[in-house]
Amino acid sequence: MQRLSLVEALKEAFAVSKPDRTSLVLSHHKCAGVSNWGRAPEILGLIDTARRAQPIHLDCYPYTAGSTVIRPDLADGEIEILINWSTPYPEVAGRTLKDIAAEWGMTEADAAQRLMPGGASYFQIHEQDMRDILKHSCCMVGSDGLPHDSLPHPRLWGTFPRVLGRYARDLKLISLEAAVHKMTGLSATTFGLDGRGLISAGMKADITVFDPATVIDCATFDAPAQISDGIVHVFVNGSLAWTDNAPTATRSGKFITRAAESSAARSATRQR
Repeated sequence: MQRLSLVEALKEAFAVSKPDRTSLVLSHHKCAGVSNWGRAPEILGLIDTARRAQPIHLDCYPYTAGSTVIRPDLADGEIEILINWSTPYPEVAGRTLKDIAAEWGMTEADAAQRLMPGGASYFQIHEQDMRDILKHSCCMVGSDGLPHDSLPHPRLWGTFPRVLGRYARDLKLISLEAAVHKMTGLSATTFGLDGRGLISAGMKADITVFDPATVIDCATFDAPAQISDGIVHVFVNGSLAWTDNAPTATRSGKFITRAAESSAARSATRQR
């Protein structure tokens, strides 16, 4: 199957969702691959133009690597690939595919084939592209992860404190208020989660109390399972779920069914 270009893929997504004005969410939006680096302004302009005719939203995570299963077709020799786990070769977790391929005397694609099934992190995103997308007014902060991996992507632990600490406080890419909105009110509105996303009378009390001076991610690609600093309390549906750097015994979360969502969240395209 022929792979669509970045522009072609977006135009196809726009065309599919436009007739019924179905809301489109470009999840994990990125300019992946060296040939696409530097194209974020162009792509965001394309999205802004399309948004005049249909509802389009996007999210991204604040890292330059994505994560998925080991895929030989992505072993192009241009990007660094970190092996997170491998069923036939569990001992290689934490090593780069390039080093493994050199040791085995084969191409990176052949080494990837030999390592399957497994998972990997792909450093296929340029930092400036990621920043341009993150600061876009309609971009939400999103996360994802494969917690069963022996060495999973650090976004599973660090995404939101990383935005608050590194990109809002330290680099001033966006304001702290904008960062919080991208994680809460904007997401709740986009996905039609009535009663959530804001602190107001009558809303569900989902509240994270953090120290803006110290909040930061601690998770790294070498040691991803690291609790972030600066998170003081977390309340879920009004009950204290996290305090003193540890979870409480209270489990007050609830599964939000599809019936509880508005029609605003019925269509999404997903990029890993």
